[in-house]
Amino acid sequence: MTQRALDSSGEQTPGPSRPAMIDAGAELDPVHPMEPPPPPHRPDGLTTAEVAERVARGEVNDVPVRSSRSLTEIVRANVLTRFNLIIGVLWVIMLFVAPIQDSLFGFVIVANTGIGIIQEWRAKKTLDSLAVIGEAKPTVRRDGAAAEISTHEIVLGDVIELGPGDKAVVDGVVAEADSLEVDESLLTGEADPVLKRPGDPVMSGSFVVAGGGAFTATKVGREAYAAQLAEEASRFTLVHSELRSGISTILKYVTWMMVPTAIGLIISQLVVKDNNFKDSVARTVGGIVPMIPEGLVLLTSVAFAIGVVRLGRKQCLVQELPAIEGLARVDVVCLDKTGTLTEGGMDVTEVRPLNGSDEAYVEEVLRAFGASDPRPNASLQAIIDAYPQGEEAAWTVTDAMPFSSARKYSGAAFAEADGTASAWLLGAPDVLLSEDDTTLAEIEQLNQQGLRVLLLARVRGDDLDAPGAAAGAAPTALVVLEQRLRPDAGDTLAYFADQNVATKVISGDNAVSVGAVAGKLGLAGAENTLDARRLPTDPDEMATAMEQNAVFGRVTPQQKRDMVAALQSRGHTVAMTGDGVNDVLALKDADIGVSMGSGSEATRAVAQIVLLNNSFATLPSVVAEGRRVIGNITRVATLFLTKTVYSVLLAILVVCTQVEYPFLPRHLTLLSTLTIGVPAFFLALAPNKERAQPHFVRRVMRYAIPSGVIAATATFATYLVARHHYSGPGALDAETSAATLTLFLVSMWVLAIIARPYTWWRIGLVAAMGLGFLIVLVVPWLQDFFALKLVGTTMPWTAVAIAVAAAALLEFVWRWVGRRFGM
Repeated sequence: MTQRALDSSGEQTPGPSRPAMIDAGAELDPVHPMEPPPPPHRPDGLTTAEVAERVARGEVNDVPVRSSRSLTEIVRANVLTRFNLIIGVLWVIMLFVAPIQDSLFGFVIVANTGIGIIQEWRAKKTLDSLAVIGEAKPTVRRDGAAAEISTHEIVLGDVIELGPGDKAVVDGVVAEADSLEVDESLLTGEADPVLKRPGDPVMSGSFVVAGGGAFTATKVGREAYAAQLAEEASRFTLVHSELRSGISTILKYVTWMMVPTAIGLIISQLVVKDNNFKDSVARTVGGIVPMIPEGLVLLTSVAFAIGVVRLGRKQCLVQELPAIEGLARVDVVCLDKTGTLTEGGMDVTEVRPLNGSDEAYVEEVLRAFGASDPRPNASLQAIIDAYPQGEEAAWTVTDAMPFSSARKYSGAAFAEADGTASAWLLGAPDVLLSEDDTTLAEIEQLNQQGLRVLLLARVRGDDLDAPGAAAGAAPTALVVLEQRLRPDAGDTLAYFADQNVATKVISGDNAVSVGAVAGKLGLAGAENTLDARRLPTDPDEMATAMEQNAVFGRVTPQQKRDMVAALQSRGHTVAMTGDGVNDVLALKDADIGVSMGSGSEATRAVAQIVLLNNSFATLPSVVAEGRRVIGNITRVATLFLTKTVYSVLLAILVVCTQVEYPFLPRHLTLLSTLTIGVPAFFLALAPNKERAQPHFVRRVMRYAIPSGVIAATATFATYLVARHHYSGPGALDAETSAATLTLFLVSMWVLAIIARPYTWWRIGLVAAMGLGFLIVLVVPWLQDFFALKLVGTTMPWTAVAIAVAAAALLEFVWRWVGRRFGM
């Protein structure tokens, strides 16, 4: 994406990308000619009339967030291809010089292209509808009331509220701040959150990690960086995929082979041979058309599109198509416990006063603590549910420090009912307590039961931000929470284990507690836990620790990112799941980021896959869909490229021997339809649980090249024998029929090999294709239509014998390649 900076004259000049230019702590310059002074804060927001005026002036955030290509782009991408152009020209030529049956290949291409357009349009509609469902709606103040609206309805000057996990969708200036900490790492690359005060700039694309507040929109629409981020994050794309890039590489090589071969064939058939002109043209086109694997790109697009529709029915939003393929290649899945293995809610099961504290007083502290945070996390919400406020609060909140995943605790200061001032911290016991504190042994026993434990500690004095406040806090009570396990999480973990995908549970909670939860769900290696505070910083040592352990606790957001990078350094393909703001950095860096639909807006923005139903159990469906696409496209690509190889080789043999090309377009259209087109469509959409393998091009060509060489050699051998066997009028038609029989039988054997392992429908598919060819050979009008008629018995049986020998050689070669290089 090209960015431009403003020079001193106010003109746009080329400059570095915006993320590199942002100074997160810089104040807006009120005297800069291009930056108006910060607008006055209006706590009640705009009025309805003011909103209407701004909409009329076009000051609205109306940049369309495109989750897919438009219909025009879909049609253009499917129609205007290099090979469609070549085939189109050849089709027009054939319409003028040959019978309609020699132009069938053109009608097949039109039908296939139409199917591709329809399928991708279906996928677009599915994706668009899911994107609307999963769209986060910011809270905006208008007419003195807060309301959720769509992102595209925000206008210039709107007051937008912010809370933990909210993403700034437009640029603005902070109007209110309550310990507001904003993460700008997606813009600047700096992982440390930035404390924001009124008057500070807020850049779209940043997100809140702690605290809350509100900001006034100063840039909307295409002026805001969010417009560019949203379009990049949500675009329905087929790029950056090994499968797609591999097919592009194959097509490039095919083009290089096809051009000189086609030129030689044209010269051979039109110049060297003194035949009927129209017949020569028809046979020349018959030699060129099958060189083009025209259906391969189409079938890949259709397979991906149908995958999107299938996953859409399961409430899975695929924001980038390669994510389907990528998750199928994953060999390590990193899970965030909360929201993935456990449900969002928790229950307070027990409160244990410490050091002689009064239980009633502790409950009063917890009751007041619940009122200190307007946007409580799951732990605090459980406390609020257990100790709700009365109609009139007895204690008054004088200061608050929101929970931060980096600190592992939150804080609040109160004026108690009798006027006494007190300050408290609530968070991870092993962070707030010293390592030799005897209470940790009691906490360890609770953690081993899979319970979550928070420590309530009183701060000396009332300054929550004072250096050493946490270290000097006096333990007052333990709050024991029970997490709700997801009923389907165990089956999902079992699926990944069965598929040889390693599962790593990474959490900010206590490692022993997380391990106990994972153990209840049957995670293999759940007993191998590690406190991330003891995790080595060296990337190689960290990678070793990651491979040896399955559960990690007390992990900071930056460590999650480092852990993903360490695994990737060992060649692992890593998927990361999460739903909180502390997961954003790791989600962004993982090969595949998976977010829950109920997760924060920031996680949904960077994830490639969003599980709108919040069900971790949907992941196996995504993996299965990716494996289906990759495995099946690898199979059918071999079919298409076998045809390309034998077509090129046949053309070369014809040029070298100076004989007529053995086939008319109608023959190869029939063969392509029965041995490639129809079966490939079914095979591409069939279930397939094979583990995705790398090196797509290499694996396909290892089978396609020898198969094509064997098919071409057998076919040309039959053709040469037939030329010596037949003579007189009609000899060429008889020779063509014999060669067609051999080529069909060899191609059918390639199809039979690719269709393995056999199921009833695969056997039926192969048998139906063979029956179709047999019908053409025995029905008189079809014989005439396709110019196929076997003459005598000697040559047809010779053609069959050559095909059988070629099939035996195919079996040997495929098995040798499988043993030598692996399937």
